[in-house]
Amino acid sequence: MVGKDRKEKKGRDSKEGKYDEIKKELEGQKASLLAESGEIISGGLSPGMENFPDMTDQASAEADQNFTLRLREREQKLLKKIDEALDRINNGTFGICESCGGEISFKRLEARPVTTLCIECKTRQEADEKIREA
Repeated sequence: MVGKDRKEKKGRDSKEGKYDEIKKELEGQKASLLAESGEIISGGLSPGMENFPDMTDQASAEADQNFTLRLREREQKLLKKIDEALDRINNGTFGICESCGGEISFKRLEARPVTTLCIECKTRQEADEKIREA
């Protein structure tokens, strides 16, 4: 029995070591996103935005501002997903599929560390979405 306990502990330690690298990557990504958003906030959404005499220039500036706002919204959603993944790492539920309760492969976690579904459940979810859209 002692050998089995050691083997399970070793498996957990090795998994936790791999998750530490993912955790560092997520924390770096979070810091980068927060630094970028800080630059935008301190400089305003569009520094130097003014009324342009040419309507085309005005429209172009507004389109750029809308694009920037959409990017910020996407980054905000990504930050939330990163925080949730870090919470799952800290509470020991990282790498467990929220749908079936099975283990999410490490390769999938490396590729998409914010994922909450194993590949099978994600594939099923996407197929269901396609059916609903049709």
